[in-house]
Amino acid sequence: MAEPTGGLGLGHAAALLAAAVVAVPLFRRFGLGSVLGYLAAGMVIGPFGVALFREPETILHVAEFGVVIFLFIIGLEMRPSRLWSLRREIFGLGAAQVAACGALLTAVGLAAGLGLAVAFIAAMGFVLSSTAVIMQMLDERGEMGTAKGQRGVSILLMEDLSIVPLLAIVAIIASATGVASEGAPLWQTVMLALGAIIAVFVAGRYVMNPMFRILARYGGREVMTAGALLVVVGAAWLMSEGGLSMAMGAFLAGVLLSESTFRHQLEADVEPFRAILLGLFFLSVGMSLDLAVVVADWRLVIGGVIAFMAVKAVAIYGIARLFRATEREAVERAVLFAQGGEFAFVLYGAALTAGVFDTRISAAMTAIVILSMMLTPVTSLLLARFMPAKTLSAEGAEGVDAAHDLRERVLIIGFGRFAQVVSQPLLARDVDVSIIDNDVEMIQAAGNFGFKVYFGDGSRLDVLRASGAGEAETILVCVDQPEVADRIVELVKSEFPLTKLFVRAYDRGHSMRLIEAGVEYQIRETFESALTFAEHVLEDLGFNGEQIRETLEDVRRRDEERLALQLAGGITAGRNLMRGNAVTPQPAPYVKPRREGVALNEEAAEALQERESSPS
Repeated sequence: MAEPTGGLGLGHAAALLAAAVVAVPLFRRFGLGSVLGYLAAGMVIGPFGVALFREPETILHVAEFGVVIFLFIIGLEMRPSRLWSLRREIFGLGAAQVAACGALLTAVGLAAGLGLAVAFIAAMGFVLSSTAVIMQMLDERGEMGTAKGQRGVSILLMEDLSIVPLLAIVAIIASATGVASEGAPLWQTVMLALGAIIAVFVAGRYVMNPMFRILARYGGREVMTAGALLVVVGAAWLMSEGGLSMAMGAFLAGVLLSESTFRHQLEADVEPFRAILLGLFFLSVGMSLDLAVVVADWRLVIGGVIAFMAVKAVAIYGIARLFRATEREAVERAVLFAQGGEFAFVLYGAALTAGVFDTRISAAMTAIVILSMMLTPVTSLLLARFMPAKTLSAEGAEGVDAAHDLRERVLIIGFGRFAQVVSQPLLARDVDVSIIDNDVEMIQAAGNFGFKVYFGDGSRLDVLRASGAGEAETILVCVDQPEVADRIVELVKSEFPLTKLFVRAYDRGHSMRLIEAGVEYQIRETFESALTFAEHVLEDLGFNGEQIRETLEDVRRRDEERLALQLAGGITAGRNLMRGNAVTPQPAPYVKPRREGVALNEEAAEALQERESSPS
């Protein structure tokens, strides 16, 4: 086992990896998430646990690049046009949340007996939520690409931008109170920050793409990886030299490279480093929790955690509702953002160096921030347990009506990407259509594009009745879960036998079940789009229109024949109708005959001639 020491050896690396390998799967097994697993493991192996490490700050400085690389990857996905479209969320929603939380948390600090300057800096440090924790949790939930996730990213970007004026305010407070050390004037700090941004912008616009073209031509894979890391580290370093957030520098570099032809290669190269370093960051944060401070000032620390998290959650919820977020989204955002983050360590460190904070306040506020980061996965888990997403109904959502007394010619059940396309020809011919779905967020999003979608679960008989299934001429079942589609077909066939059923099939086996159930029409969801795709490939390869048309007709005919055979003989029937790319060996006699074959009539002679002239 590693000896407790300030340095890092091979034993320490093994201890870090072992802690992650044991803790993370265990915590995820019980639904607690990987972040809490890393934090708990860090507490155990840190200086205030079994003391395998005495200086977690050393690891933290290295592991911060996990957050930096994470922001770079997010930037790669955020094209400039997309970032510009989020300007209202960044400078409107984000700024409003920062201001509201800062004001209320400052009031909490004043009520606790802190001075105005100390209360303000303590509050603003807690306002800066943990980019690492929130990004990781959004990533694990698969919400990074959703509108809700993008609003969260926008708020985090605004909070990251806030670190610059906050550090300047610390310097101004220290100067006003007479405890400031000699440093650069404010105008010089601002000019350095602007210079760093301009340098990153110019390099990203005019240097990086030519550099990667040269590396791709003359360098190897490892050189491309080194180049990708150089971009991330270089941008982070420039920003830090200008007094800005390293994560912001990496994010800006990612945005500038988001339209580069090397974008996917860059993402693939830095992704492994991101995962390892981000886990190391959470481990080091867990190590940094000083349990001696928690025990000595437990009233201040525990009371601060409860008060700061509760007040910040209330402020976030209020701002979210003010900006027209749904009840569910507002609660989720309040729970997710109601914690401090890694930038608080920077701000509190600057306040301690400048003399605004004393050692006791700095240690207590750092402990409060770390405990809040540890509690965030727990509070998110409790929210999912006691307020699961599926409980959100039409009554609790804005702009969503339950299906009731619908009487249209066609009823569409499920309004995902498949049904959205299906609806267009019907609406073009003024066919009366009713649409139901049980995804509230999708219904609200569809409303922005001119669709009226009603809330309802099509696999329930009462909802089918309310949706007019008995009066509809045709029902289109377009849900993406085959078992749900089967349940709807069963209900309709049983209760509304005169209604026609057109059903989206998931795969071949699902198609067979639907045909056996007696639906009027079914189609595998990817069949025709795949054939259209192949049609354009053949066209690009130089085949003429007649050849392409005959080929596609042959594929359709073989598919229909194989389906008919499968309905009679099972899923494995008709395999000979599918073309494969494996080479089929030609049969040959075990003993080669001494004489060559001789044709006995004209037909045999022609057959032998065709066989000899055909390619093997």
